Amino acid sequence: MKYLFALLTCITLRVNAQSQLNFNKGFMESINKWVAIKTPVDTIYGYGFIYMDPDAGITVHQGGLFKIKKDGVFISHKNPPNQIRIERLHDDGRVKVAWIPDDKIKEMQEDIEPSWLSLYRVDTTSVRYLFRMGFSYNGGNQIDKALYYLNRVKKANPDYPGLAFEFIYAHNATNQFAKAEAIINDELKKTPNNGNLYKELVYAQVKSGKMDKAEETYKKGILLCSADIKSEMVMNIIYTYFTQKNKEKFSYWADNAQAWMAANDPRIKAIEGMRQTINK
Repeated sequence: MKYLFALLTCITLRVNAQSQLNFNKGFMESINKWVAIKTPVDTIYGYGFIYMDPDAGITVHQGGLFKIKKDGVFISHKNPPNQIRIERLHDDGRVKVAWIPDDKIKEMQEDIEPSWLSLYRVDTTSVRYLFRMGFSYNGGNQIDKALYYLNRVKKANPDYPGLAFEFIYAHNATNQFAKAEAIINDELKKTPNNGNLYKELVYAQVKSGKMDKAEETYKKGILLCSADIKSEMVMNIIYTYFTQKNKEKFSYWADNAQAWMAANDPRIKAIEGMRQTINK
């Protein structure tokens, strides 16, 4: 009986310790937080401090590793000062982290607010900060949150650099293609050689069923775009004709793409897969 009681006590302590780590938080909601990150080993976690770098975006300052002892104590193994890594994050919603409680941060011999954080402290009401937040939420496909910040930037400075493109991206992501096209056409008057604008315009036109216009936009944009953007534009056209089962148009644009794509481009394999399917 005593052995059983001791065993149950150990199990309870372990469950309670691990229950303090709830891996349900995204990067953006973890700004200015110490977070735990899962590793392949169940009893060992990575940890770091997430913050917003107004120039680089959402970033993690990696602290090291820690484990949870049977009595619930968090024991850290810090990275040496010359091995500390700073990593830029992209919050696409797939990776979840856990907030580490303040008392456990102290247990790990870390400052709840790192001393170096003051170097990145900015006015959170500044246009610069608001834009970076909107940009980061757009990157994580959290469009409603992105628009909250982008609209605040627009109110303060409608001509803020990069703002128009973020609105274009947000409108395309939420199927508001007419709004996206309107902004793109205005921006093309200012910067007619901007390949990213052509890419977003092709996307908007394809998704709204304006295939003839999308083809013309592609033809205009290919001389101004990098190979990667050019590939993205033509793949949107190819895939749409594939889903429409339009063999003639699909074959024309598939041949067009394969004529200039690099032989080792993974898109070639995707095109061949679609070609085999549509010709069955």
